[in-house]
Amino acid sequence: MLLEIDVSLSYSLDEGRFALLAIEAARTEGQVVLSERLECGGASARHILGESGVGQRIHLTLDSPLMQLGYGATVEVKRDGGPLEGMPAHPLYDLPAEALPFLRPSRYCQSDMFQSFVSRRFGDYSGGSKVAAIRDWVAEEMSYVPDSSNAATTVLDTFAAREGVCRDYAHMVCALVRAANIPARYASVYSPNVEPPDFHAVAQVWLNGSWHLVDSTGMSNPDAAVIIAVGRDACDVAFMETAYNAQFVEQSVRVTRR
Repeated sequence: MLLEIDVSLSYSLDEGRFALLAIEAARTEGQVVLSERLECGGASARHILGESGVGQRIHLTLDSPLMQLGYGATVEVKRDGGPLEGMPAHPLYDLPAEALPFLRPSRYCQSDMFQSFVSRRFGDYSGGSKVAAIRDWVAEEMSYVPDSSNAATTVLDTFAAREGVCRDYAHMVCALVRAANIPARYASVYSPNVEPPDFHAVAQVWLNGSWHLVDSTGMSNPDAAVIIAVGRDACDVAFMETAYNAQFVEQSVRVTRR
């Protein structure tokens, strides 16, 4: 599937005049970047490798307080969107080094607090069937409520409130899957069915020797999602980080099928 991505960001950075961005489509398994453009105005840009070697970060140094950035790409998604059920999980001794960090608790995903719950609720499942059961439970138990969480909201808060946005759904899936001793990481993606249109967050789980996207919001499918960055949780893959406060001016994210 071919996806067209068009992003426009405008923020005011009165202090520091420096931003770290994660907005470019990653050159990673399951997707091919056919073309892309990055427009930084008068700012200077330098690229560094993203978390876990997936994607790139942009070091942006501004020549004025106003950051105006444009990004566009055409990406061919070749990822299989098949069912998780039937995919085996791996025992600890059989996991590769790249998967091991995503078994552990993290800033927003305190997975160690959910081991008893996962054992009781999902103990009859294994492997991909367990992940699918967790995905479906999160989808059924939670309500998607814009502005119901903030940058401080953890999975413990979300579990109690039973509401959130895509970051909270992804954190919940990651925490419960890790509590089941299956590696799970947080991924930021572009997808055409996200409402309202924006950067989107999903989980990615290690089954049958590779990573598989899991979206309990139902807004994206693996065969129509472009990975931007991955990490332990939202702390690792924010689309923009600054040393000082950034004031929102304008933002647009459009993803369409071609």
